[in-house]
Amino acid sequence: MRVAISEAQGLLCAEEVTADRALPDFDQAAVDGYAVRSVDVQSAAQESVALPVVGETPAGARQARRLQPAQAVHVEASAPLPTLADAVVPVAYTEEQSGKVVVRQPVPSGAFVRRAGEDVQPGDVAVHRGMPIGPAQLAMLAAIGRSQVLVHPRPRVSIISVGEELVDLNERPGTGQTYDVNSYALAAAAREAGAEVTRVGIVPTDSRRLREVVEGRLLLSEVVVIAGGAGGAAGERVRAALAELGRLEITRVAMHPGSVQGFGRLGPDQVPTFILPSSPVSALVVFEVFVRPLIRFALGKTNPHRRTVTASTLSPISSTKGRRGFLRGQLLRDPDTETFLVQPLGDSESHLLAPLVEANCLIVVDEDITDIPVGEDVPVRFLSQRS
Repeated sequence: MRVAISEAQGLLCAEEVTADRALPDFDQAAVDGYAVRSVDVQSAAQESVALPVVGETPAGARQARRLQPAQAVHVEASAPLPTLADAVVPVAYTEEQSGKVVVRQPVPSGAFVRRAGEDVQPGDVAVHRGMPIGPAQLAMLAAIGRSQVLVHPRPRVSIISVGEELVDLNERPGTGQTYDVNSYALAAAAREAGAEVTRVGIVPTDSRRLREVVEGRLLLSEVVVIAGGAGGAAGERVRAALAELGRLEITRVAMHPGSVQGFGRLGPDQVPTFILPSSPVSALVVFEVFVRPLIRFALGKTNPHRRTVTASTLSPISSTKGRRGFLRGQLLRDPDTETFLVQPLGDSESHLLAPLVEANCLIVVDEDITDIPVGEDVPVRFLSQRS
């Protein structure tokens, strides 16, 4: 997508941006001072040199003046350097007297001058493909006259919660009801991953209404996430409601938490659509494992996964046989050895949200491992860093 450079900050450049002009594109003064021939002020090291000031060139002047030997021209910073001048004497080195400038310190050729093309030459790559566009890259794009740039845009992600038991935060839950946690949590996770997020909120599992909402979001999204429709009767209703929009499969994945989940490519554009569990912990873990990498890949990241390190366990770990565990943990660093240590959080109660609040990593346990003793090395995947 090609966007105005003012909208490109934080995105990855999707093209090799080459300059079609030199930067700077003319010789110019780097400071306020006097443009001279350096040979005319060499003797200022022994005694002051007085040169007649034959004119003034302000910044923005369209035409450079012509300098004769043993003359000076007063110049402002960024002003075109007069013809034959090869240096600028800063004001601090001088004193002006009766139409002459007294130079008290010599300057070598090229001093306080910005030469044409010394920053960028025509044809140089000014911003590389895959480079994050920040303030410096925006400065370069503006400097070479680019008003637009090709970028990997933020994927549009729609977050939907389903469940007859859900109420929004401005209502008080009654018996059998609970707050809609997932749409807020997953919207935050998608936003943190770099997506442009629409939190649709609670949608009833009534087939007609759910199909209408999802069908509308498919036209406006690159990814759709539906939380709460993965298992049981709710899962059946979601599958039936969306059957006309494309193939959708709800199944068990050999992982925990969050083994029951679904995926399909729906609508005319085959939009990736994820069905996540109703448990907020399970939903966030499944999002972290499957949805977040897709968002990062869409943003042009060559490695869409978070950093993984090896850490030594501070407490024993139990995991479910036959399922890969993504268990909450707190990653620490030994102050003496600088090695990573990890404290498991939450025991086997995967639905508890409080341990996830304290977690800064996920401990990854292979499917064939059920028990890990203290001091064992395990792979640990970083979560969002807290400031």
